[in-house]
Amino acid sequence: MSRAPDALLTPDFRAAPYWWDGVPRPALPETALPARADAVVIGSGYTGLSAALQLARGGRHTVVLDAADAGWGCSTRNGGQVSTGLKPGFADLAPLHGAERAFAMVKEGHHALAFTEDFIRSEKIECCWERVGRFIGAHNAKSYDKLARRVAHQAKGLEVEAHILPRAEQRREIGTDAYFGGAVYPAHAALDPALYHQGMLARVQAAGASVIAPCAAQAIERDGQGFKLRTARGTITARDVLVATNGYTDGVSPDLRRRVIPIGSYIIATEPLDPALAGRLIPKARVVSDTRRVIFYYRLSPDRRCLLFGGRVATRETDPVLTAPMLHAEMAALFPELAHTRLSHSWAGFVAYTFDTMPHLGQRDGIWYAMGYCGAGVALAGYFGMRVGQQMLGRKEGRTALDGMSFPTRPLYSGDPWFLGPALVWKRLLDRLPV
Repeated sequence: MSRAPDALLTPDFRAAPYWWDGVPRPALPETALPARADAVVIGSGYTGLSAALQLARGGRHTVVLDAADAGWGCSTRNGGQVSTGLKPGFADLAPLHGAERAFAMVKEGHHALAFTEDFIRSEKIECCWERVGRFIGAHNAKSYDKLARRVAHQAKGLEVEAHILPRAEQRREIGTDAYFGGAVYPAHAALDPALYHQGMLARVQAAGASVIAPCAAQAIERDGQGFKLRTARGTITARDVLVATNGYTDGVSPDLRRRVIPIGSYIIATEPLDPALAGRLIPKARVVSDTRRVIFYYRLSPDRRCLLFGGRVATRETDPVLTAPMLHAEMAALFPELAHTRLSHSWAGFVAYTFDTMPHLGQRDGIWYAMGYCGAGVALAGYFGMRVGQQMLGRKEGRTALDGMSFPTRPLYSGDPWFLGPALVWKRLLDRLPV
């Protein structure tokens, strides 16, 4: 894999998230690690901050720790696309959990989107929130037929507004002929993920919680009725501990690490486009994804000036500067007008998949957790962080349809997804076939 040619990059190119230009990594006040707290939250992304906000406003002395800067992980690295759902649908979940519980599970995804919008509005967070809708492009004819059936046969009570768009009409939504038609979901949304995180962080601090970063949690040990955490800055004891590290779960919790699969997702941002060109590419400024097993997702920036284009193009984790020309080639295959457009940013972040493609929250050996959003974490992380925070407070409104689910792993898996490369090769092969 070769480095991106200089002609492909702008003079001020940055191997860092596009969002960080407007929202630099926060400079937190110097805070000494207290000897004890009511609750310690490990991870300062959407999950951890949402839980911490519940805990702090509920009167708990709360400390949030992060190994890097606050929000350094995927909470400020994602594409800012906000959807309604869990990965599995009702038809997938009903045989496993029964119709009633499957219905409630799918509803949790709907609640997550509604929660995100209500939270942003009630907390007055300026983060470029828009209900722009989503276009899902069918990468072949069979995928289009599957999309059409999915839209036409939604389970009663779980309907989401959607309509099918045949190939002959798709340029109303997207300036390419590469797809075989698609589906439009008007309720899906977009935001600036770093501004959203910054707003959440400010409210957590205002509620009285301490956010200490960088301060890596290194080990969790039982200490009577609570826990003792060894960190890079010393030791802290707490009654409750929440692990909210998602795709960045490490050795501080080996048990949870072996239940999530960290998968790197890579994104590029173009230099500013001519406004007329941007308007032709995505006329209604929808967020876009496709039906491939190894999907691409993209959108215009909130100011409609740049195209942000993401996906998985490497079989193993690598430098995002090396993946930039590969993503650029995929982008240009969809939009030939961008063949000579330069890139201003290229970056990566880790999402966490699970073996059952479901998010999980609850307790294991007394330690709380919420993680495994399978690429849909902008809405799910904040929502389930809020719910697990309520559960830690003992509040009945924290109950979810996912409570009590087993959190599966696989024999011999310890958190290093050695199988990911072969699986991606196989899925890409399937994506090239008319199946």
